[in-house]
Amino acid sequence: MLVASTHHVEGRPVKEHLGLVTGEVIVGANFFRDIFASVTDFVGGRSGKYEKVLKRGREEALYEMQMEAVNLGANAVIAVNIDYGVVGSKGSMMLVSVTGTAVRI
Repeated sequence: MLVASTHHVEGRPVKEHLGLVTGEVIVGANFFRDIFASVTDFVGGRSGKYEKVLKRGREEALYEMQMEAVNLGANAVIAVNIDYGVVGSKGSMMLVSVTGTAVRI
C-alpha cells in the first residue's frame, strides 16, 4: 500500500476517493523510562527509550490506518498527517494519531 503525505502521486492519478481513514495509538510511559529520560535531558543528548516508544506508536498507528484503507478497497492513502500528543494524568501516556485519505490510484 502506498502511503504519502502529499495530495497527489506524480504519474498516478486518483481514480476514486474512498474517504478519511485514521489510526490512533496510546502508548504508556513508565517510571524507569521517565527517570532515564530525565538523566538524558540533564546531561544532554537524545532519549533513545522515548524515541523507540514514539517509533512503535507511529508504526502501529500507520498500520491501523492502512488496514482501515484496505477494508475500504483502497490501494493508497494520500494527504497523511501524523500528530503526537500527551494524555492521561500528569501526561503519563503519549497519543499518536494518523489521518489520511483512502484512494484508488
